[in-house]
Amino acid sequence: MKILNLDHIGIAVKSLSESSKLYELLGIKSTGTEEVAGQKVKVAFFPVGDSEVELLESTAPDGPIARYIEKNGEGIQHIALRVDDLEKALAELKAKGVRLIDEKPRYGAGGARIAFVHPKSTGGILLELSEKK
Repeated sequence: MKILNLDHIGIAVKSLSESSKLYELLGIKSTGTEEVAGQKVKVAFFPVGDSEVELLESTAPDGPIARYIEKNGEGIQHIALRVDDLEKALAELKAKGVRLIDEKPRYGAGGARIAFVHPKSTGGILLELSEKK
């Protein structure tokens, strides 16, 4: 498995419009918003160097971001690492006994293929693996 870079940090927020104001004050412009219906979330990305900050707002009260905020409050929800070959990375991790949430890639924001590693295998951090072609 080859990790290319820190792809993004995902931050769960109650309101994209309110939370976006801080990044705009810092001079960081959003690349736009997008809804990912399958994950019941609306996202906005803010590029920072070779990485991004991803703000995530739930679009449904039973969505994963709504549940996260209810349990933990707003804040960092996940860290995403970009890999060169997502299937290979998942197979290697599974073979090493790492607990996966997703054993097969799915599509996330921006058309990226993604998969999540379970926090029980990462010391409590939700880890996303991301592949962008």
